Amino acid sequence: MTATPSRTIADIMQTSAVIPVLVIEDAALARPLAEALVAGGLRVLEVTLRTGAALEAIAEMKKVPGAIVGAGTVVNTQQFAQVRDAGAEFIVSPGLTERLAMPIIESGIPFLPGIANAADIMTGLDLGLTHFKFFPAEANGGFKALKALAAPFYQCSFCPTGGITEASAPEWLAFKPVLCVGGSWVTGGTMAEIEIKARAANALRGVGFRLPSREGLIFFTPP
Repeated sequence: MTATPSRTIADIMQTSAVIPVLVIEDAALARPLAEALVAGGLRVLEVTLRTGAALEAIAEMKKVPGAIVGAGTVVNTQQFAQVRDAGAEFIVSPGLTERLAMPIIESGIPFLPGIANAADIMTGLDLGLTHFKFFPAEANGGFKALKALAAPFYQCSFCPTGGITEASAPEWLAFKPVLCVGGSWVTGGTMAEIEIKARAANALRGVGFRLPSREGLIFFTPP
């Protein structure tokens, strides 16, 4: 039976400008890391399943008030079952297959599948999905590639991930179909330094970035 989520993937993507992509080796660090990121304004946290500590880290981070904790790098149904049982509040996959997507969709847990091309997006649309992770963003042609893809798929929204930096994030965030970006640059240093980086990252949505219009003029320069 499909559950009705308390928040949609669109809600989650619009909560913060940057979703930290977290590779956690020691679960003991998970809660203080989440506290620092949330204090800096980054409430949406993606814990990747690249370490043995990931499931415990998800459970620890969920104890932090205000944190919205999801699981990333979910590539099969067994991993989905594990992160669902660990309490993941959203699921991120690096790619999109019907076999993985169907049980996630049926569970009602918000799902952000990875796409790299038009065929991937069309597969997602066939499954009723309209929100995607563009991955790996820079290796797949960067901003120009996503801009070209977004044109025919006007109903879709994206979270570019992979190679995004603090310097390049404003360009992506200035593009209307991009609701947020995924990044790992905010996670280095002490907890105090991470909080400062998180605060700066969360403010990137308001950083002006000049994009050429079709007439060759310049627009989008928010204060």
